[in-house]
Amino acid sequence: MLATPGDLPSAAVEDRWAFEVKQDGQRAMVYLPGDGTILLRARSGTDITAAYPELLPLADALGSRSAVLDGEIVALDDQGRSDFERLQQRMGLAGAAAKAARMAARVPAHLMLFDVVHLDGRLLTGLPYAERRVLLEGLGPAGSAWSTPAAITGHGAQAWEMAKDAGLEGLIAKRLTSRYEPGARSKTWVKIKVHRLADVVIGGWVPGRGRLTGLPGAVLIGERRDGSLHYAGSVGTGWSHTERTRLAELLQTAAVDTCPFSRVPPVSGAQWVLPRLVGEVRYTSRTRAGRLRHPSWHRLRPDLAPGGLA
Repeated sequence: MLATPGDLPSAAVEDRWAFEVKQDGQRAMVYLPGDGTILLRARSGTDITAAYPELLPLADALGSRSAVLDGEIVALDDQGRSDFERLQQRMGLAGAAAKAARMAARVPAHLMLFDVVHLDGRLLTGLPYAERRVLLEGLGPAGSAWSTPAAITGHGAQAWEMAKDAGLEGLIAKRLTSRYEPGARSKTWVKIKVHRLADVVIGGWVPGRGRLTGLPGAVLIGERRDGSLHYAGSVGTGWSHTERTRLAELLQTAAVDTCPFSRVPPVSGAQWVLPRLVGEVRYTSRTRAGRLRHPSWHRLRPDLAPGGLA
């Protein structure tokens, strides 16, 4: 069951919803037949058990009870926040058990368990979320490499502020009466991302294709540090057709032959411009290299000068 992007439920109805921290990792279904074995499957259905050897002891955590649990495998940073970039070092190792074991020591994974869909031979998908949550917590699935994250009923605005202040990715709001819908993207689960803003300088662009032929498909953005323009990523969404057309005109008049970034970005077909256009972008987080994750265009900032962004 997947969440639908949306907004925070209003204060008038928030007591009908539970709020959980949005994790940034690899979704996994956990099969525990109660015989001392465990099977982890990714959203694609791929068996990923061998990629996470530190999760194997979960096979004995429920004793002889059988269960199918839903959760997310994450790698935590030094502040306890899920860090997808760290987890990427662990993904794709199901066929390399020896390397997976070495990486488990360097970048330990943690399994966040947030739902139970089958328990002791009983299918639970028809039960409301609130009842499934009670059953999940009753299992007491807590260990050094797995846990059940907190869920708060109501108080959505406060939960949102806490998530934002803590630098978390966002919240998942789950309607207390929601049934579990396998494989469906449901409106009874809503993911609300924290978006941050950054002022950036446009240093180049990539021509669009198809209906965007003749227009910028994406702009290459940077941030000024230590007197240089450092590449921060590419932005290809957030414009109306009119805004994209206007931007194309501005980029054409600013065309140059040399790359303005401190290092040439690994982008094929890039066109360079004088670094004089300032824009504001939304993003969710940063990579370890300082690049913006999931950036989208917000607006041009003609009131700001590139040299004043240091």
